[in-house]
Amino acid sequence: MSKDKKNEGKEILEEFKELSEWQKRNQEYLKKKAEEEAALAEEKEKERQARMASKSEKSDANEDQESETKPKDPESAKDDTEEKVEESEDVEKEVSKEEPESKEPKKEDKQDKKIEKKSVKEKPVKPKIPGVHIWRAISILFLSLLLLVASAYLLSPYATMKDIRVEGTVQTTSDDIRQASGIQDSDYTINLLLDKAKYEEQIKSNYWVESAQLVYQFPTKFTIKVKEYDIVAYYVSGESHYPILSSGQLETSAVSLVSLPETYISVLFNDSEQIKAFTSELAQISPELKAAIQRVELAPSKVTSDLIRLTMNDSDEVLVPLSEMSKKLPYYSKIKPQLSEPSVIDMEAGIYSYTVADKLIMEAEEKAKQEAKEAEKKNLEEQKNKLEEEKKKLEEESNRNQTSQRSSRR
Repeated sequence: MSKDKKNEGKEILEEFKELSEWQKRNQEYLKKKAEEEAALAEEKEKERQARMASKSEKSDANEDQESETKPKDPESAKDDTEEKVEESEDVEKEVSKEEPESKEPKKEDKQDKKIEKKSVKEKPVKPKIPGVHIWRAISILFLSLLLLVASAYLLSPYATMKDIRVEGTVQTTSDDIRQASGIQDSDYTINLLLDKAKYEEQIKSNYWVESAQLVYQFPTKFTIKVKEYDIVAYYVSGESHYPILSSGQLETSAVSLVSLPETYISVLFNDSEQIKAFTSELAQISPELKAAIQRVELAPSKVTSDLIRLTMNDSDEVLVPLSEMSKKLPYYSKIKPQLSEPSVIDMEAGIYSYTVADKLIMEAEEKAKQEAKEAEKKNLEEQKNKLEEEKKKLEEESNRNQTSQRSSRR
């Protein structure tokens, strides 16, 4: 092999004499490249044999794939490079005859790139980390970061920062609503978000509040939206007017006469149970019929203890049991067109009507009867008193006579 190489070297030197300087340099470069590739191939072959010995447990299929990816043995690599050198020399001779020398570097560069691609070392494959471990690590890191952020937030002053506003108040004030809510400046913002229902129920402890809603807006704004109970009537005591709410609650503080509406229902009794029953029955009546009522007062009879008298805006009067007001009072709308003058509609037992004049006459007659009864009562009492006085006088006279007789006997 060494003699053949020497002979080949002599032949190549003889050919160098015939070639140009550039071609000579190129031939030298290719020769060095072939020697380097042969050395690399020998090293890789040794590495491959070592790996094959350590990984003998693998299947034959994997060994075949690895062997395919490895370069050829040094001798075959040398033969290939020598053949490529000869082919490249023939090509260069032909190209030098047909084309100018300016195009030769491009072909040589392409061949150099092909040789360099073959000589690229194979990097050892690193073992891959299973995806399960990666996801576990990511989840743990995420939870740790989340806990860190939450702890920093709770320790900072931003955790208790709140901007609270109240909407919908008419009869109450924002301070009253906030006091009823029980929200403190030291409360955490997150507590308000988690316990919204609790704070809404606390706000409804104010008897003016029918419903409350706590609305959150990022980052620290809270809005308490309040709906108040309506005022359905006023309890009148002298010149004082106390609001009666639709919930049946009687306000304990009187309102000023200036703040009273133009038309309202005056209630002349203040029993809590009767007021709740009245508001409950009134809620089931149409708004037109409510607007026609001017005054409500108690008018109990021997038969009906909860009988009330409703005085309407057109001077009509309606007698109806409080417990049946929502059921019987709508009939007033049907009877009203048939009345030509102010009348009394009695709904205690059945439903019948009579004029106010007849009522006044009846009341006058009843009053006269009562006065006559009272006069008779007085006369009887006077007569009784006279008889008692005469009786006392007779007893005194008899006592005197008896004493005088006793004294004369002595």
